[in-house]
Amino acid sequence: MSTLRWAWRYLWARPLGAGLNVLLLSLGLGSMAFLLLVSSQLAKAFDRDLAGIDAVVGAKGSPMQLILSGVLHVDVPPGNVPLQAVRALEQHPLVAAIIPLSLGDSLQGFRIVGTSPAYVAHYEATYAQGRPWEAPMEVVLGATVARRLGLGLGARFVGSHGLGGSGHAHGDHAFTVVGILQPSASVLDRLVLTDTASVWKVHEDSTAADAEDRALLEEEREITMALVRYRSPLAALSFPRFVNTSTEMQAAAPALEVTRLLSMLGLGTDVLRAFAGVLLLTAGLSVFIALWSAVRERRADLAVLRMLGAPPRRVAALLLCEALWLALVASVVGLALGQGFAWALGVLLA
Repeated sequence: MSTLRWAWRYLWARPLGAGLNVLLLSLGLGSMAFLLLVSSQLAKAFDRDLAGIDAVVGAKGSPMQLILSGVLHVDVPPGNVPLQAVRALEQHPLVAAIIPLSLGDSLQGFRIVGTSPAYVAHYEATYAQGRPWEAPMEVVLGATVARRLGLGLGARFVGSHGLGGSGHAHGDHAFTVVGILQPSASVLDRLVLTDTASVWKVHEDSTAADAEDRALLEEEREITMALVRYRSPLAALSFPRFVNTSTEMQAAAPALEVTRLLSMLGLGTDVLRAFAGVLLLTAGLSVFIALWSAVRERRADLAVLRMLGAPPRRVAALLLCEALWLALVASVVGLALGQGFAWALGVLLA
C-alpha cells in the first residue's frame, strides 16, 4: 500500500504533465468506447427492427429506399402499389404472412401509418393505456409520440398531407386516440398507427365527387408497401425474383440492404477508429516519455531509496505503479466520456 501511495504522490508532483497525459489517454479511450458503443447499438437497432421481416414489397425504385421508408421509417417511399396485387401475393405458397403499410400523412413530423393489428403484434408491443383500434379514424400512439406531443386517451387531432409535417391539413377528418403503447425501443415508438381503412377514408372523401367516383376509387385502392414473412428460408432464393420479374412491384431483402448500408457506414467508422488508434498511440508515447523523464529527474530520490535498503524490485514497482495509476485514471475518465457521448447522441437522435 505504501508503494501505491508513493506512486500516486509522485504522479501528481507534476500536475500539468500528469493532467496532459490523462487527457490524451482519456480522449483516445473515450473515442474507441464511443465508436464501439455506437456500432453495437446501431447493429442491435437494425436487428430489432428487421427481426421477422424477410422481404419488403413495394413500388419499383431503389431497394434501399424501400427498406429505409418501410421498415426504419427514415425516408420517403418510392410510390404506391395496387391493393389487388398485394392480395394476390398473400396466396403465394411461399408467403406465410403479409403486413400492409400505407404512408402519406403525418402528425407534426411523426408518421401516420395505416396497417393491421399484426404490425403491433409483430414487435410484441404492449399497451400502456387504452386498447387497439377497432374502427377507422381510431389511432394508437407510440410512446415517443405520446410523450413529445402530450396526447392522451380521447385526444383528437388531424393529420397533414406529406411526411414532413408541413403539408395540407385534413381538417374534416379527425383521428381519436384510443391507445398508447409501452416504450419498446423499436420503430413503433415513433409512429401513429391506425387502420388502413382510415388512410383510404381520409383521401377518398376529399377526392370523390359522387358515389360513382367513390366506387372507382375503392376498386383502385393502393397501399404503400407490404412486409412479407416467408414460410421457408428457401423462399429467399425465388420469391424476390418472382416479384421483380412477374409483377410491376419490387421485392427488397432487408438483411441484404442493411448489410450494404452498414458497409457504407463502416468506412467512416474505420476512419474514426484509426484516428482514435493514432491518438492512443500518441498518448502512449507521451506517457512513456513522461515516465522516462520522471526517472531521470528522480535519480537522487531513487538513490536514497536504494541506500535505505529498498531492493531493485521495489524501485521498479514504484515506477510501474505510477504508470498503472495513470492508466487507471485515464481508463475511468475515458470510459465515462465514451458512455457520456453515446448517451448524448442517443438523446439527440431520439
